[in-house]
This record gives sequence, C-alpha cells and structure tokens, in this order.
Amino acid sequence: MTIDLMDANGVPSVEGGWSTQIRTVPNGVINHVKQGFRVHGSGVLDVDGGYVPESVLWRSRPLMVAPPVPENPAYQPGRWLWGGKLLDHFGHFLIESTGRLWALDHLKGHMDGIVFVPEGDLSGESEPPELKAFQRVFFDLLGITLPIKVLTRPTRFERLEVPGQGFGTGLMAAGTAQFRDFIQNRFGATVAASGSELLYISRSQLGRDLGGIVGEARLERYLSECGYEIYHPQNHSLTEQIARYKAARQVVSVDGSALHLFAMVGTPHQRIAMIRRRLGTTPEGIVRHLRAFTQTDPLVLDAITQNWVRSDRKHADNFSYGELDFAALGKELSRNGFVPAGLKWRPLSTARAAMAIQRIAAWFAPEAISFNAVPVAAKQPEKRSERNLARKGARP
Repeated sequence: MTIDLMDANGVPSVEGGWSTQIRTVPNGVINHVKQGFRVHGSGVLDVDGGYVPESVLWRSRPLMVAPPVPENPAYQPGRWLWGGKLLDHFGHFLIESTGRLWALDHLKGHMDGIVFVPEGDLSGESEPPELKAFQRVFFDLLGITLPIKVLTRPTRFERLEVPGQGFGTGLMAAGTAQFRDFIQNRFGATVAASGSELLYISRSQLGRDLGGIVGEARLERYLSECGYEIYHPQNHSLTEQIARYKAARQVVSVDGSALHLFAMVGTPHQRIAMIRRRLGTTPEGIVRHLRAFTQTDPLVLDAITQNWVRSDRKHADNFSYGELDFAALGKELSRNGFVPAGLKWRPLSTARAAMAIQRIAAWFAPEAISFNAVPVAAKQPEKRSERNLARKGARP
C-alpha cells in the first residue's frame, strides 16, 4: 500500500511530505476546546470554516479534531506562525510544542509572532497566560526574539503560517531533516561546554509521583565511586544543563525527559547508556531521538526484574518504579566500557527493596497510595540472561 506523504489528513513522516511544508492561511481562525482526556477540538480553521489538517498535533494518532467555528472571534492583525499546543510537562514541551518552529528558517519576510493555544480551555481572560520560566529560556536559547502569544480566546489572524509537524513522539522522535537542522544550528549554540566528563543524570530528587527506579541511591553511590558526577538537572537552569551535557564524554541516565534535552545538543563523540525504568514504547522514542540527533547508538540496558505499580493504576506505566538487578547492570556497564572492570555491584535485597518502596509510598500520604510488585517474568516468560541484558535500541 502506497502512503501519500503529501496528504495532510495522513500521519506525519520524518521522510518528508506535509511535515516539511508550510501552508499559508489568510484570515485563519484558531480555536481550542478542552473536551476530552487526550483528544480536543483544536487547531486552525480557514476563512470558510474548513479545518486545516496541517495544524493537528499527532501522537501516533491525531490529538486534535475540528473545533467549533466561533461566533465572534477576536482579531489579530499581522503575519503569525502557528506553534500548536503549549504543553507544561518538560518532556512533552520539548518534543510536542517545538515541532513547527523549524519554519522560522524557511519563511521569507516579516513575521509578527508565534501563537500557541494553552493546555486548558481558552479562558476569555484579558491577560494572556505567562510562559513558564523554562519555556521562555528555551525559546531564548533558540535565538527566537519574536513575540509569543498564548491565546485566551478564539482569534482570527490576518495571516497564519501553518507548518507541518516536524517532530513528536513515536516515529516522529527522529525529527524531519528540516527540524534537526533548525535545532542543531540554533539551540544552545552560544553555550560553552563546562563540567565533568562522566555524568549520571539522576531522577532521585524528582517528585515520587513521576516514577523511577527502586533504590536509585545505591546506583548513584556505585557510579560516584567510578568517578561519575551525580547530576540532578531540575536543580539547574537550561543553560547550565546544556553546558554539562556538552562537556560530558560518557553519560549514564535512567530513561526520562532529560535525555530529550541531551539529544538536542549531543554529538557523535559522546557515549550514552540509557537504563530502562519502565515498560512500554516511550523509551524507544527517546532512543530514536538520541540516535537521529547525535548520530550514535545509545547503549540500552534493561535490568528490570519487577515493576512496582501504583495501587491507583492498572498496570506498569510511566508512574511505576522499576526494580533493577544492579549486579547484572554493573557487569554490562563494565563490559561496554562505562565503568571499570572487576566491580561487584550487589543487588538490592528483598527487605531493602520493600523499605525503599515504603518510603516512596509515604510520600503520597494522606492519599494512601500503595505499590504492588509485578515480576517481569509474569509478562516475559522467556529466560533473561546477561547476553540479552544490553541491547541497541530497535530501529524504527
């Protein structure tokens, strides 16, 4: 079956097609109605009220459908770039609120600004929502000086430029060539490398509701003894994070949003080991992003022996905690040159793992959230071995 990449009603593709095109919409109207958990009536309508499919955000499926045609939209003169939905989650902002900015390097003539819709309903408030501090710095690090407008009500724009989605989750995590060039030529270009050559990107100081690995302090201690700096990126500015990531020769990290930022400034001479903390396809998207932008294959380590699942969740997911076999993990890091040979890392005992989970559960009080252990063997009956513990990320 032949897929028409130019059909804007079809999936975006890193290979080209409508993802690399810019549609001009005179008198385009933007509306956004938060009407469901994931899929919303949102995006751009043309002058006749027809939906502009190029404005849709895709996350393996379209997360936008045609919004209602507003009766009395506000009016905004000038020429504006459709930026899409402005997401507050750090990782989703990086990969889903930036995917149309590539057009700034391809549009000729004067632009008046970039327009986004917020995550929530258009409130009708007279004062526009303020950008989060990290969002403002991110745009600054791209050298974007245009005004950025976050809508508070449906608005008709004199002229809208609607670029295709050049980046995102899943297969789109590799980015189109235009998007990769935009990021690699601009992002953090003036930030000088500064910091340790050996870096471990930790999650141990994040909120316990964000998931992680059980007993991460032990892994930090082992890596610290091998010369790694234990780095908590959320405690540092984006500029400082970029400086550290540029300086690192070897990076070990639990899978998470920090690696999306690293991918945007990483280079082929750096080595990355990503430790899986969760089931699902999200880590595969991180690998795809790292590979496409840094032009190197990260070492992917899966040492999960069981998942600790929250009592308010049905199965292991992004909010779960992975319990790892630290002994096997150490051997694979050693075999691949990330730590010295001959180390004897000890796994967590059953008692220590239970204590660690109790401390995590206590963080949720008074919500009375508990955790249930789900052994990997229950989902993966095949035999695990040190030979298949380490693997390269599967290619798309």
